[in-house]
Amino acid sequence: MSEGEHVDVVDDLSAYVISGAVSAVQGDVDYESDMRTPAQGIDDVVEAERLGFRAAFLSERWDIKQADVILSGAAARTSRIEVGTAMVCPPTRQPWLMAALAATMQACYGPRFTLGLGRGTDAIWHGMGLRMPTFAEMADYVDILRRLWRGETVSYDGPVGRFPSLAFSEIVPGPPPPVWFGTFARKKGAELLASSFDGVLLPPVLTPEATAKAVERIRLACERVDRDPAEIRICQAVITAPDLDDIETRSLAHGRAVGYLQYPGYGETLVEENGWDVSVVHELRAHRQLAANEKVADRLFHRHQLLEPAKIVPDEWMIDTCAIGTVDECVTSLQRFRDAGADEIATYGSTPAQNAKLIEAWKTRSIA
Repeated sequence: MSEGEHVDVVDDLSAYVISGAVSAVQGDVDYESDMRTPAQGIDDVVEAERLGFRAAFLSERWDIKQADVILSGAAARTSRIEVGTAMVCPPTRQPWLMAALAATMQACYGPRFTLGLGRGTDAIWHGMGLRMPTFAEMADYVDILRRLWRGETVSYDGPVGRFPSLAFSEIVPGPPPPVWFGTFARKKGAELLASSFDGVLLPPVLTPEATAKAVERIRLACERVDRDPAEIRICQAVITAPDLDDIETRSLAHGRAVGYLQYPGYGETLVEENGWDVSVVHELRAHRQLAANEKVADRLFHRHQLLEPAKIVPDEWMIDTCAIGTVDECVTSLQRFRDAGADEIATYGSTPAQNAKLIEAWKTRSIA
C-alpha cells in the first residue's frame, strides 16, 4: 500500500494465504488457486493489506512453507496488516525458539504478530518421529512462552522438556504477542482456550451450527474459570469461491474437504461436529486414488488433483460450510457464521485478490 493511500479496514474479515500445499515454482495449472509459491504467498499478504483485510494467516508445512520466513517477508513489505501463524505446532520448536520467533517478529515489525498454535494429528507426527502434544502439555508450553516474554527465568521439568534455567537476554517493549489456538473447541479444547489462550481459529468446513456449538462451549468454559468470554477472539475459517467457475469452486471446496475427511481421526471429528453421515468418509478412503497410498491425500496431491474422489463429497455439505456462488450469495453465507457467534471470518482457499469484490460487498452489507 503506497504512502498516504487510505483503505477501509474490515475488522471482522481476515485471509488465509497459501491455503494447503505449497509449490517451489508456479506449475502449469488452470487456476491461480491451484498452486501458490512462497513468494506468491508474500504477494498475497501485500494484496490483502491493500484490499482492507484485518489480518493474514499462514498455516505451516514442513518443507518450503516455514511460517516465520514467509510471514517475515510479508510483514517487511506491509505496514498495517496483522500477520499470524495458523498454525504452528509445539513439537516442531523448543519453547525458547517459539518464543523467540514471536518476539523477533514484534521487534522487527511492531505489535502486529499473532502466534497461532495447534496440536496437529497423530497421522502427521508419526512420520516425523514425534507425537501429538496433550492439552496439559499445550498449557505448560504457552505458560513458558508468556514467562519468557515477561523477562522471567523459567525453571521447568515436565512433559514439555527439562529446562533448568531458560531466559531471554533482551525483552521486546510493548504488549506480548497474542497466542491463539487452532481447534474444534470441543470440551478439552474449550477448557484450554479459557485457561491459556487469547483467541481461537476454528477450522474450515464447519457448519454454522457447529460454529455456534463451539462458541457456546468456549463461553461455558470461560464462565467456569471466571473469565470474560469476550477476551477470546473467535475466528472461523471459511472456504470462499466468489464468482468462480464450477471446476475451481469444486477444487477449493470439495477437493479441500477430501484432504480433511481422509485424515484418520480428523475426518471422524469433522463429520461428528457437523452431524454428517460417516459412511461418506469410509467410501472416500476406499476410493482407488486414495486407498493404495499409505500417506494422507494432503501430502500427495494438490486440491485440483483430487476432483475424482471429491465427487463423493455431497454438494449440500459444501454449500452449508463454504461461501460459494455469486458475491451476494457468499456474503449471505459468511454472515451465517457471524450470526453463529464468530467475531471474525478468515477467507480460505481462494486468494485475497479473488475475494476483492467479496470484501467490498462485505463492507457495505446490510445487517438485519
